[in-house]
Amino acid sequence: MTAELSQKAGTHRSRLTEQILAFRDERDWAQFHTPKNLAAALVVEASELLALFQWTAEAEIEAKCAEKRQEIEHEVADVYIYLLLLASALGIDLDEAAEKKMALNAEHYPVDRARGNARKYSEL
Repeated sequence: MTAELSQKAGTHRSRLTEQILAFRDERDWAQFHTPKNLAAALVVEASELLALFQWTAEAEIEAKCAEKRQEIEHEVADVYIYLLLLASALGIDLDEAAEKKMALNAEHYPVDRARGNARKYSEL
């Protein structure tokens, strides 16, 4: 991603976070949005996303994605919303955190040892 696209995404994400926080505050829900509750809500929404694929054979995934596109999109959005809320509550800059994590991943998974396999870095 270019620096310009990254900046646009960050600006959009900031506006979206502000919109989500305003929605929350208009309903007086901040009192319920502790880090623990937000993390739990994020996991619940991720589980709802996973449930859309439960018992789906690998060969049927593409068709399932097309068939359930709107439901999948809604669940992905719910996960994203709770992630933004959690990051906001904890003062985490998602872009910065992701960049740091990718640098760590690069150390843990060097291309020459990790390419083409799914083993955890401690097993490479």
